Amino acid sequence: MDTIRKTDGFQSEKLIVLPDHIMKEASEHPLVRPLYVTDTGYFPRALHHYRERPAGSEAYIMIYCMEGEGWYRLNGGRKQEVLQGQAVVIPAHTPHEYASSEEHPWSIYWWHMKGEHVQAFFEGFGSDAGPVSLPLEKARQLGELFHEGYALLEQGYTLSHIIYVSQLAGHLAAILRHSRLQPQTGGSQHGKHDITQTVRYMMDHLERSVTLKELAAQANVSVPHFTQRFKEATGYSPIDYYLRLKIQLACRHLDLTEQSVKEISHRLGFQDPYYFSRLFKKVMGKPPTEYRDTRKG
Repeated sequence: MDTIRKTDGFQSEKLIVLPDHIMKEASEHPLVRPLYVTDTGYFPRALHHYRERPAGSEAYIMIYCMEGEGWYRLNGGRKQEVLQGQAVVIPAHTPHEYASSEEHPWSIYWWHMKGEHVQAFFEGFGSDAGPVSLPLEKARQLGELFHEGYALLEQGYTLSHIIYVSQLAGHLAAILRHSRLQPQTGGSQHGKHDITQTVRYMMDHLERSVTLKELAAQANVSVPHFTQRFKEATGYSPIDYYLRLKIQLACRHLDLTEQSVKEISHRLGFQDPYYFSRLFKKVMGKPPTEYRDTRKG
């Protein structure tokens, strides 16, 4: 017997497709132009859900599986599972297909997005990226963002509503972008580490000095792998990031205490106050004394 396949039409589903002529005009607005939603929906317990686009879609497609399971395939490549709590981004103009599990049908939120900078928002997502596992808190946020945007669009496709939903789309993209750079749940943890845990370790040891070897050991990975992974996630080498955290703490001491620059530098593990001052200026754009004298608030 052939497998049943449905593209939509699920009980309690939510679905909005914004009219092309409205979006063409709205997309000229500077607050909409970078990233905006063209279609959005929620398919609960979507048994037999299946979509195939041999030529891809003109929009980027974001799918979040809130329960159940499914799969997707890009460019005719291997089939990849999508589990509860995972999100997938399908780049525009990428041949693809995706479907719900027959045994454990998925419930999904989904968005189609376009914009002048959509590619930058979803940089790093492609055929080799795989699904992204979202932390529980971020997953909850994602659901709230969907319902907030959907409820607003239900009230009419006004420019004000479209601008608002466009900003929500940026928040959604930021959640995925950040989560993609965090360790993924499931499978072997060998060779993986938690960037957030590493940063927390740094923050707990700002009043002394830590070494690259110590940080890599704390993360339970090799120094080269740790350095590469950390820079991919933050844009900084581990020690550079650590020093910048020290300078941030120095700013708080300068703002909130009467301690001298020398006292603060020693407190943060800098034996040479002149080196501390040079580093402070490099990070903050002005020396510590000038920073302290700058009016704030």
